[in-house]
Amino acid sequence: MKCAIAWSSLYVQADGKVTPCCGRRAGRRLVRIITGAFLGVLLMSTLLPGQVVYHVSPRGSDENPGTADKPFASLQHARDAVRLAKRQPGFAGATVRVNAGVYPISRGLELTDADSGTAQAPVRYCAGAGKPARLIGGIVVPAAAFKPAADGPDRARLHRTAARKILVADLAALGVKNLPVWPDKTRGGSGMPELFFDAQPMQVARWPNKGWVTIEKVISAGAKRAMFAGPVSGSGGGVFQYSDPRPAAWNASAGVWLSGYWCHDWADETLRIKSIDADKKTIALAAPHGYGIGGSGKRRYFAINLLEELDAPGESYLDAKGLRLYFHPPADLASGEVVLSLLTEPLIKLSGASHVTVEGLTLEACRNAAVMIEGGQGVRISGCQIRNTGRAGVVIASGTDHGVGGCQISNTGTVGISIAGGDRKTLTPAGNWAADNHIHHFSRLQRTYAPAVSLQGVGNRVSHSLIHDAPHCAVLFGGNENVIEFNEFHSVCQETGDVGVIYTGRDWTVRGNVIRHNYIHDVKGPGVYGAQGVYLDDCASGTIVRGNVFVKVQRALQIGGGRDNVIENNLVVDCPASLAFDNRGLGWMKHHVGKDGVMPKRLTDMPYKTPPWSTKYPPLLTLLGDEPGSPKGNVVRHNVIAAAGAMQLAGEVTRYGTVSDNLVLKTAPKLPLAPASEVFKKLPAFKPIPFDQIGPRRHTEQQGQPTH
Repeated sequence: MKCAIAWSSLYVQADGKVTPCCGRRAGRRLVRIITGAFLGVLLMSTLLPGQVVYHVSPRGSDENPGTADKPFASLQHARDAVRLAKRQPGFAGATVRVNAGVYPISRGLELTDADSGTAQAPVRYCAGAGKPARLIGGIVVPAAAFKPAADGPDRARLHRTAARKILVADLAALGVKNLPVWPDKTRGGSGMPELFFDAQPMQVARWPNKGWVTIEKVISAGAKRAMFAGPVSGSGGGVFQYSDPRPAAWNASAGVWLSGYWCHDWADETLRIKSIDADKKTIALAAPHGYGIGGSGKRRYFAINLLEELDAPGESYLDAKGLRLYFHPPADLASGEVVLSLLTEPLIKLSGASHVTVEGLTLEACRNAAVMIEGGQGVRISGCQIRNTGRAGVVIASGTDHGVGGCQISNTGTVGISIAGGDRKTLTPAGNWAADNHIHHFSRLQRTYAPAVSLQGVGNRVSHSLIHDAPHCAVLFGGNENVIEFNEFHSVCQETGDVGVIYTGRDWTVRGNVIRHNYIHDVKGPGVYGAQGVYLDDCASGTIVRGNVFVKVQRALQIGGGRDNVIENNLVVDCPASLAFDNRGLGWMKHHVGKDGVMPKRLTDMPYKTPPWSTKYPPLLTLLGDEPGSPKGNVVRHNVIAAAGAMQLAGEVTRYGTVSDNLVLKTAPKLPLAPASEVFKKLPAFKPIPFDQIGPRRHTEQQGQPTH
């Protein structure tokens, strides 16, 4: 039986303050959540006869029986107690109440099929009443462990103006050992421990403190490959000339890394400096960037992990060999908690587990994902706060009917939520989902292709979520029959170009996906090719884009020459560019759609000639013999373009498809559209967009069900 939770009308703002609900207008940037205390009280009243209850507390002992008065100390011991209880007749489920407090986790909680519940007798790990129950994948560094760094052995390397403000802690004295050294080349985070203060990530010492510096001149591009995995040419890590004299003061042998966009505005990477020639003002890199150094535009980078550049409040430096942690605190240490992430495995890993729910917990400060789900069925991550991870927030790698709902996910190193599952060869859906989540400030360490939600596989969904503040895309999707609906996106794509808020590309077989009723607004990228609201890149095909709203987006829609796409009933308001639909498969991309190109290979990797593929996607049967590079079979109709740039359509889009009944208005209509709006008068075929359903709803256990 499901836990009957009646949610109160509370909103949580970005700063964490909770206020009463005061209407949908005020709620746009606010997210309904339930507090840990409220959740705990409700859970106490929903137990059924035959259910077992165990308690865990930071002040407990695993020698205790796990009662409210004598709780366990560890989740592992509670898990083992549930395993024993499952062997008893009449088992009706189990609840593990994790009481308020901080739980430093030195090894993750692993749940397998042996820890499964059933639909009628689920197993829950739930926050108790009161303050949050926090699972921390690291250690709390006490204020007393920090000493003035100016009195230590590295005082000569400290920044002259900041030396007296820098503190250092001896990690060996705190039991830390064998820290890794940064690799020569990394994308997606170095895997190094990170420092957090007052639940916020601190910046690894960098130069410049904000923004970027640009390459003065490329001396050698280094080893590189052409786009679409072409052959490698050149050799070495590359050499470039800099203009600012600052690098001359760095000690490259101590380890200095540069993080940047070395060739394209959508491909970031962090590379170690091999050597610095102060006379020639050149830097040689220890490893090559995938596409080499160069490309169009000014290539930008910043330097990180330099003790010499530890000069600003909030910066830190980790001496992995000497086991010393340097910190320039942004405030008095007594005003916040200092946490160093150490755990290299997920805080919670579910492998083959079914009907297990994790509710109301705070999961934070690990070097991996907070939660990993593989196999199994019906796992729920519900009402949790997930923050400050080195990699993803939650990963659903496989299994069916898994869901992440009503969570607040922030400051992840890479992806917010990764969803896969289902069988593409048989088009068997998984039914995994993410709904009603607030995901923001993700992609901290991997700055590109680490979206708020990665949606892959077959028959999965992301809906009713609020997503904002990131350098690159918000939803990256592939696979088949997936749905992206009723989400609000803003302030993403902030430092990249040739990027989409919702993005896919370069695969004819990625079909049957639906993008509907999303609100995308206030998006502008600084890169060479800018930011798009929905980007179907490089001949992406068979996607339905219907009933979305684009406001103040650099370009609302970019369709890169694909086939069988439906662009219908969208509202584009106050966007410099509205819809661009090109024919690149007949131009620069011609080789890649030809006989030996990547597109035909991906097509033949799928059983498109036999059911269910042949019956579900019949256009694939004749595609290779029907001018495969031509954008055929597309539909562009019933869209409203208001106070926005004109549509730009290649001739083939109209010649081989349907382009009709699109309304162009000089002025922007008032949103949301009223029944009497001129839009409906001038374009009767335009269907109302359900503005009131966009964004997070009150969270319920029924969110795995489709909304339409």
